[in-house]
Amino acid sequence: MAESVDPEAAQIIPLLEERLVVGRREVETGRVRVHLTTTTEDAAVREVLREERVEVERVPIGREVATAPAVREEEDGAVLVVPVLEEVLVVERRLVLKEELWIRRVSTNRTSEQTVPLRRQTATVERVPVQPDDKPETNARPRGAGDMI
Repeated sequence: MAESVDPEAAQIIPLLEERLVVGRREVETGRVRVHLTTTTEDAAVREVLREERVEVERVPIGREVATAPAVREEEDGAVLVVPVLEEVLVVERRLVLKEELWIRRVSTNRTSEQTVPLRRQTATVERVPVQPDDKPETNARPRGAGDMI
C-alpha cells in the first residue's frame, strides 16, 4: 500500500552542520631588554720561580798525560769536568793537561708577584610591556594543532 505524497503539502527542511576549525597565532605579550655589564678586578698572583745559571771555574793542572781524559762528573753529578788539552812542542811531543773546566749548576728560587686583571660579566633583565599601539608582528601566521609554542 503506497501512499501518495501531495507535492504541495511537502515541506523542505534544510539540514545544517557546523564545523570547527581550530588555529593558533602568535600574540606578543611582552618584551625583555638584557643589559650586560663587565667589571674588571685585579688579582695578585704569587708564584715561586726556579732560575738556573752556570758557573765556570778554571782549575790549572799543568801535567803531562798519555791520552786525553774523558769528560766526567764530580761531586755526585753536580759538577761537569771538561779537560782542556794543548800540545807542547819539545824534542818529543807530549800531551799536557793544561787545565780543567769545572762547570757547576746553581739553582735559586725567587718569588714573583704580578697583578693580573680578571673580567666578570653580569646580566640584568628588564621586562618591557607591549604598548596598545604596537603593531603585531608581520610574520605572524595561524598555527596548526601540531605546532609548538
